[in-house]
Amino acid sequence: DVFIAIAGGLALIIALSRRSEQTNTIAGVAIATALMPPLCTAGYGLATWNLSYFGGAMFLFTINTIFIALATFVIVKFLRFPMVKYINSTKRKRIARTASFVALIVFAGSLFLFFNLFKKNQFKQAAKHFINDVKKSKISIIDEEDKNISYKNRSIKLIIYGNKLSKEDKDYWISKLPEYGLNNTKLILQQGMDDSDLRNEVKNLSDLYTHNQKIITSRDESIKEKEEKIKLLETELSNYYKNQIPFLQISKEAQINYNGLSNLSYAKMIKTNFNTTDTITVFNTKWYDSVPNISQQKLLLERWLKTRLNLDTIVVKNE
Repeated sequence: DVFIAIAGGLALIIALSRRSEQTNTIAGVAIATALMPPLCTAGYGLATWNLSYFGGAMFLFTINTIFIALATFVIVKFLRFPMVKYINSTKRKRIARTASFVALIVFAGSLFLFFNLFKKNQFKQAAKHFINDVKKSKISIIDEEDKNISYKNRSIKLIIYGNKLSKEDKDYWISKLPEYGLNNTKLILQQGMDDSDLRNEVKNLSDLYTHNQKIITSRDESIKEKEEKIKLLETELSNYYKNQIPFLQISKEAQINYNGLSNLSYAKMIKTNFNTTDTITVFNTKWYDSVPNISQQKLLLERWLKTRLNLDTIVVKNE
């Protein structure tokens, strides 16, 4: 934060010391990046009565303000700007000493906070590395939360379920702490009752569930296969009825249209030349002897049947 504030102050005074129309823009950017965020956070802390937010934001605001002013002062001295003369030189020295002392205190506080934050993050990373290695050794850990890693108390709390750890196992992992840079760290291991029976019961239930799922899957496949067979039979039956001729109705109409027709029969004839196979509709007719020109009547009947049944090929024979 200190270095960011110094950079912002340097950019601000350098921009203001130049003859450019963008000086106000750069000054606004410096204020927006360095001063506005902590003030907004401080306002949020006051609104929610979170004093830690408010205190941290005001501390950051103080850092940015002081070191922006300090960077400005250094550049002004470097560029040898004319300085206002104090009538009382003692007062000027007192103000300069006070400003330098406050800047030093703020800088020292920033270094202290930075060092603590660095050590805290280092401790948390080492603790997480240690926990991951514990898990890799097939020790089941639940409730992994950051609150279980305490840098303030130098402690790591692990909640273990499953098989209970022996005293030798506990001592082993405690002795491993210095290897992770966790010296003087307390390892707290919380264990419940041995739940081996419960885990076996859960495993049995899981196996039973898997077996039932296989049965259900097998039944589904059987039902699907039967449905496909039913669908195929329905299709074949539909095709069968589609190819059927309403013979009873046709015979009545033929009797009305052709008075000399004494007998009419119908059949499907399957014919092949060993290359192709064809199904032909065949009608057998019998006429009264008194009917003149039977061949002509037969030809008319054949035409009528083709039109009535919408078929291209029909064979009409005389018995």
